[in-house]
Amino acid sequence: MTKKESSTNLTRRSIIKAGAAVTAGAFGGLATQGAWAAGSDKPEKEEVKIGFIPLTDCASVVMASVLGFDKKYGIKITPTKEASWAGVRDKLVNGELDAAHVLYGLIYGVHLGVSGPKKDMAMLMTLNNNGQAITLSKKLSDKGAVDGPSLAKLMQTDKREYTFAQTFPTGTHAMWLYYWLASYGINPMKDAKIITVPPPQMVANMRVGNMDGYCVGEPWGHRAIADGIGITGVTTQDIWKDHPEKVLGTTADFVKKYPNTARAMTAAVLEASKWIDAGLTNKNKMAETIADKSYVNTSVDVINQRILGRYQNGLGKTWDDPNYMKFYNDGAVNFPYLSDGMWFLTQHKRWGLLKEDVDYLAVAKQINQIDLYKDAAGMAKASVPKDPMRSSKLIDGTVWDGKNPKAYADSFKIKA
Repeated sequence: MTKKESSTNLTRRSIIKAGAAVTAGAFGGLATQGAWAAGSDKPEKEEVKIGFIPLTDCASVVMASVLGFDKKYGIKITPTKEASWAGVRDKLVNGELDAAHVLYGLIYGVHLGVSGPKKDMAMLMTLNNNGQAITLSKKLSDKGAVDGPSLAKLMQTDKREYTFAQTFPTGTHAMWLYYWLASYGINPMKDAKIITVPPPQMVANMRVGNMDGYCVGEPWGHRAIADGIGITGVTTQDIWKDHPEKVLGTTADFVKKYPNTARAMTAAVLEASKWIDAGLTNKNKMAETIADKSYVNTSVDVINQRILGRYQNGLGKTWDDPNYMKFYNDGAVNFPYLSDGMWFLTQHKRWGLLKEDVDYLAVAKQINQIDLYKDAAGMAKASVPKDPMRSSKLIDGTVWDGKNPKAYADSFKIKA
């Protein structure tokens, strides 16, 4: 390999070559024929279309394809770039997409019929933890609103209509935004106007003054800082350390019809997740790849800082955050914890998206494909946590462990 090829600024061609060599070498030359593509394990559908939105956390889906991890498991992944989460939802429901890099809460919303057409859905794995942010406009920061407490104070003293954007009504960004505002006494349903904006359009909308703040995934938080139009009010890992974020989602029908394909797809993306988190060189290769116009369509330097935990808030503060975006983290990221799915249901109930309580645990068991994931993790030699529930402490001091979801959903002072 030449000196140029060994640098972090690898060309797309050299990345693909390197990935093929890694795949073949690490897995005994089985990259082309598929390690699990024989007999009853053979994928029923060998070409799969996986939708994605231009965000940093689409990386494991893209790299599974670019590096050829899909071939190891006897499938071909075709990543397809989508314009909005509503578009992803519709294409999943009607079968135009086989699966998608998608918001955790979108899958749950569709399954229960509270975010568009009702369809039984399946969550195959979590794609990432952390790595989103709430951005406040320069107009707000110039008036002293730079975090939750100062925003609440400004909204009390400078009365007007405040507009905040999220990316999908039942999605993760809506839930982080609502939770954060409510933690500082701001009721998002009464004290602000909430709009829905596709992730790649956030920066342009803030630039022309359409919103005071927004919650979205990277790189669109850092891009606002780079463009000088916004500041980071809070990172989502400061709202909930190691929170679930995007998932590999599909329909229940797809899993039922193509179980081997679903398992192979999960294993390939899990393999890519391990690769991304394996070190600095891999992260830099990933940033260079997904920055391309085919994927996120931005400059590499907008992506590569925050995926290494190097943060700045747009006001002169810089810090190294150990809780930056993780794709694998020894298997803790990817496991489809039942408690994670249940949390989104509690927030959907809190904000009036769900009108009545549901059987929280039963719904999570329907959607989160734990047995399939364990099979895929075995194939990819990935670690699997022992307990399908986990405990987390959020920014307001409340602890979520999944043990009493109805009481948790009802416990919040600020709600719809």
